[in-house]
Amino acid sequence: MGKCIVKVPAPARVPVLVSALVTGMFLLPLPAPAQVATGAISGSWARGDGIARVRIAPCGAQICAINTWIKDGVTDEKVGDRLVMDVKPKSASLLSGTAYDPQRKLSFNIDITVAANALRTQGCVIGRVLCKDMSWSRIR
Repeated sequence: MGKCIVKVPAPARVPVLVSALVTGMFLLPLPAPAQVATGAISGSWARGDGIARVRIAPCGAQICAINTWIKDGVTDEKVGDRLVMDVKPKSASLLSGTAYDPQRKLSFNIDITVAANALRTQGCVIGRVLCKDMSWSRIR
């Protein structure tokens, strides 16, 4: 009689290794999503429409934007007016929260999109129904 050779496959090591790697990935701590620090908006900024310049800096637990220059002829803004913001990072380039304008006694929702030397703000009232966008450039 002839020999019958049956090849038995080696133990399935590849699926075990893949399973261990996949399981291990779930056990490793995931890096926190990149978030913009509120300090990224600190500094001096010029409003895109050329009407105002502000200095943004911490003020207590919040962040304040204080008018440092107002274009001649503008009557509804003054140097020294401030906006008090309570914002938190929502993504790598977005701060979101609330703002209070003590001069007008007005609170509203605010989103601040941050780039290297530019900001885009969106302030909304009445449950984000009425909104106004404004661009800002960093003053060096």
